[in-house]
Formats: sequence, structure tokens, C-alpha cells
Amino acid sequence: MKYTFSGHESFPCKNLWLKKGYDFVVQDEIFSSPDAVINLGVGKNMVASIRYWLRSFGLYDGEKLLWISNYLFDDAKGKDKYLEDIATLWLLHFNLVFSEEATLYKMFFCGLQRERTHFEREQVLTYVKLRLAEAGKITLFNENTVKKDIGVLLQNYTLPRKPQSNEDYSSLLLDLDLIRQSSESKGYYFNIDGKREVTPEIFLYGLLKLKEREGDNTIPFDTVQEKVGLVFCMQDYETIEMLSQLSSKYKQYFTYSDVAGIKQVQFTKDLDIKQVLDDYYGTDI
Repeated sequence: MKYTFSGHESFPCKNLWLKKGYDFVVQDEIFSSPDAVINLGVGKNMVASIRYWLRSFGLYDGEKLLWISNYLFDDAKGKDKYLEDIATLWLLHFNLVFSEEATLYKMFFCGLQRERTHFEREQVLTYVKLRLAEAGKITLFNENTVKKDIGVLLQNYTLPRKPQSNEDYSSLLLDLDLIRQSSESKGYYFNIDGKREVTPEIFLYGLLKLKEREGDNTIPFDTVQEKVGLVFCMQDYETIEMLSQLSSKYKQYFTYSDVAGIKQVQFTKDLDIKQVLDDYYGTDI
């Protein structure tokens, strides 16, 4: 596993950046080109940031666009080119955490969240340092770099307490309402109770991505919760409800069972991930 805490140039991902970056790559433009600043219409540091976010959201591998980016952003057939559907934000959020291109997001949602619901920036910093030490990678820990990364993560998800302009509301993932600032302190908390409902097909998209990575048709519930449920800030019972709902709708493909205290998901037939997304977004006519 690689560990990356920089590359965003201290910019959170803005609402239109992914579509802008997608179009840029489709036109065979190159991020390192001197003309990139002109063609993207942003500053040099923002060019690097757009490239970073395309990769971090699992849309681009550094050389070519991945299928999900065409599925969403293609001018002719893209399902949600301008990110108007909150389900697409859930999908992108899942990709951001699951792709592990931006290390902090996996540590934050799937690690820190298991230990505490309320936190301060220093506690996130300490958590990252401990995880790197445990992995024998403490030499990769740079306090200033990680502090900036934590600041950008919070900008991505948290409404500003004292906004200076509309620009403060332009971060892509604010509408998910996953992280809130505490009203009486400098801390934050995972918005577990008040969050909007996760789109079932997007949860199943995440489950299929997990199945692909695990390489197994049977996945223990604890693994599902750790690597999918927590990404969406879902508590155990919410994940169980979601799995029960989905296993009923897609019963010819997989089952969720709880026998003698052993909870697991078992896939009995291949299910195409694009089919699942089409079930939500609709197929092309």
C-alpha cells in the first residue's frame, strides 16, 4: 500500500472540477502542458489539484480515464454530467475512500470513526501518526503535510462556520452532510444520526467493488461494515437493514444471512456493476 497525504495543493475538490478535468482528458490535453492553465481556465496549482482529484475519486489512472468517468461525465450519454443527483455524490465519496489514492480518507472513515464519533484536528493527526508507526512507515509522517491534508478533508465535507463568500460553499461533497462542526467547541463529529439516506444501488456498487477486491463470493459482515458500511457512516444495524433490503431485491444474485451469530453476504451469481447503476440511473434509450 502506498501512503499519500499531498497532491491537492491545499484545495478541496470544487463542484465543477471533475467534469472540467474529464473534458480536458477527453480532448487529449496533458496536465503537465504549459497550455493546461489556459485550457482549464485555472491557476497552475489548481491544474495539479484537478489532476489529483480525478485520480483520488477513481476516475483517472494518470494516463487514461476509467469506465466510471465515462459513465457519469460523457457529453452524450453521461448519467449525471453536472453532479445534480446526490446518489452520484455518494458514489464519488465511496470511490474516494475505497480507492485509497488519498490515504487519509480511508484512515478517517474506516479507522478513526470506529474509535470515536467526536474528534478534534489534533486527534486525527495523532491517529494518522499511530497508524503509520504500526505499519512501519513512520518516516512518511510529516506533521505539516498531514495537517494540511486534514484541513482539506474537513473543507470537503464540513459547512463553514463563518463563510466569507459563496466560494466557501463550493466543495463537492458538502451536501452529504457527513461531518459537522460542534456548536460549542472547536471539534467536529461524524453526523451518524442526521445524515441523508444512502442510495441502495450505490451501496451495492460499493459491495461489488469490495467483492472484486476480496476475490471471494462470501464476505463476512464485519468486513462489509468495515470497508463499505463505515464509508457511508452507517451503524451496524443500518448496514444490516441495507443488506436485507438489497438481498431481497437482488435475491437471484446474492443473499445475506445470520445463522448461529455468523453474519455474511454470499454471492450466488455474477452481478454486473454497470447493471446495478443502470437500475438506478436508467438505461439509454
